[in-house]
Amino acid sequence: MATEKFKASVQYGDWKGTAAADRADQNDPERWLEKQGKKKPDEFLVGIEIWAGENHGKHKDPISVTFLLATLPDHDTVLGQIGTGKPLPVRKVREDMGLVDFFGLFKRFSVSISNHGMLTDHEYTYPE
Repeated sequence: MATEKFKASVQYGDWKGTAAADRADQNDPERWLEKQGKKKPDEFLVGIEIWAGENHGKHKDPISVTFLLATLPDHDTVLGQIGTGKPLPVRKVREDMGLVDFFGLFKRFSVSISNHGMLTDHEYTYPE
């Protein structure tokens, strides 16, 4: 059984940061997985990883999307399991998706990256 840390990484790590998203009202990631027959009724979506690579200056679909599903019924149960300090058992569902299809799973999506992560959680100022 493999164990990984849930953290974005790339070969050189030149840009690091944070991401946040609001699920779409109609076709959020969990509903999409259910419609595709990829999510079992007793599973809870706990994470999503996306990877796009070897673009060489021009993006070409698809991107690789990995959905992490825990066999736990809800948010609180997952938090309780994470609170034990032990790795969370998940099932990975990998899908190749177009960027438009992926971003369509969210109402809003924000990514902030800075040079080697130097701005993460730091304030900055600028003239208005």
